[in-house]
Amino acid sequence: MSSQDKNSERVNEQIRISPVRLIDENGAQIGVVPTEQALNTAYERGLDLVEIQPFAKPPVCKIMDYGKFKYEKSKKARAARKKQHTQMVKEMRFSAKISDHDYGYKMKHIRKFLLNKDKVKITIRFRGREITHIDLGEQVIEKLKEDVADIARVEQESKLEGRMMTMMLAPDMKKIAAVERQKKAKEKETEKG
Repeated sequence: MSSQDKNSERVNEQIRISPVRLIDENGAQIGVVPTEQALNTAYERGLDLVEIQPFAKPPVCKIMDYGKFKYEKSKKARAARKKQHTQMVKEMRFSAKISDHDYGYKMKHIRKFLLNKDKVKITIRFRGREITHIDLGEQVIEKLKEDVADIARVEQESKLEGRMMTMMLAPDMKKIAAVERQKKAKEKETEKG
């Protein structure tokens, strides 16, 4: 077996352990047989002998078309990658003295990011003498925590780094699912009424 095929299955003559538990191409268990007999059975049917569970006692081998098996496996892996959501970190910057309108606008975007299952890094900048009023930044942070408590959890508590106070919010999948169920229930109610 080559060094680049460490993750792949052993096929035909690469299977050196004897005996093996043999399964035919239809999934029926033939039983524990010597490896040579399993190979001969596979060759008679014009198929390959593939070791599918190498750590079982005895190892489990299946008679199958190895090329087709590899293709199906890669197809499943591609489909799994397609379904995977890569979580991004979005950043939202605030000032310590933020107006209600600006806060509402930014909060709307934070909620959208969290519902899209992205993490959000909150940064509060202190300009000039604002650094002496860290309590203003902490008030904004506390208000943010309250406003997103229904869909998020605090992944990293607020900390002061130079003139910046940062906090990391992560989407809480269970809470988001509950919010989405409520939203669907409301939509159904409005359609009926």
